[in-house]
Amino acid sequence: MATRLASLVIAAEQPARLARFWSDLLGWQLTTKSPAEAAIQPPPGDGCDLTLVFAATSRPKTTKNRLHLDLSSTSGENQRETVSRAVSSGARPIDIGQRNVPWIVLADPEDNEFCVLEPREEYANSGAIAAIVVDAQDPARLARFWSPFTAWPITADDPAITTLRNPTGRGPTLEFLRVNTPKYGKNRLHLDLSGDDPAETDRIQAAGARPLGTTQPNAAQADFTDPEDNEFRVLLPN
Repeated sequence: MATRLASLVIAAEQPARLARFWSDLLGWQLTTKSPAEAAIQPPPGDGCDLTLVFAATSRPKTTKNRLHLDLSSTSGENQRETVSRAVSSGARPIDIGQRNVPWIVLADPEDNEFCVLEPREEYANSGAIAAIVVDAQDPARLARFWSPFTAWPITADDPAITTLRNPTGRGPTLEFLRVNTPKYGKNRLHLDLSGDDPAETDRIQAAGARPLGTTQPNAAQADFTDPEDNEFRVLLPN
């Protein structure tokens, strides 16, 4: 596999604090903690093979995120318990125009939106995180870009949402949700790919990614934006 989806990176004014919130909420282990960065990883039984990384920033959040997490639940009682735990740890209910829906929309302690879903059969094997959701003006196009670089096939393609799923059937889906608003400013959340071959960056550019700056020889990472200007990184081998 040339590249794989390695992590979701969340900009945080207080990385350790935000990592502790998500660690407690998801039941994941805090593996890295420093003033500049904190990271949490799922337990082996969760089924997810991604890391959540919280990277220090001095830039405050000003607009709705274009990436967010959907959390799974196994029952109505479990959904209510997850919401209660989140709120007691510093989250708050928010209104983003969702109206009368069966899921609960919250903001974490740094105002990042996330949803606690009602029980859904398609997320029965997902673990704590049901989906990573990306706002997209053209969901199908963006899914076609990301599918070969994550090695996750497209498993559902509707006008409103296009879904990628890990071939194992475990862990969260990657979902591209149709919105009318274009991207504005730098995303607070972004995806990291792990690459086995530095030459893979050429294939990524050929597929429609735009490089951010110039990647130096022996660099640890290469920075890009996808076809809808969402920032992402390719972590390169040493």
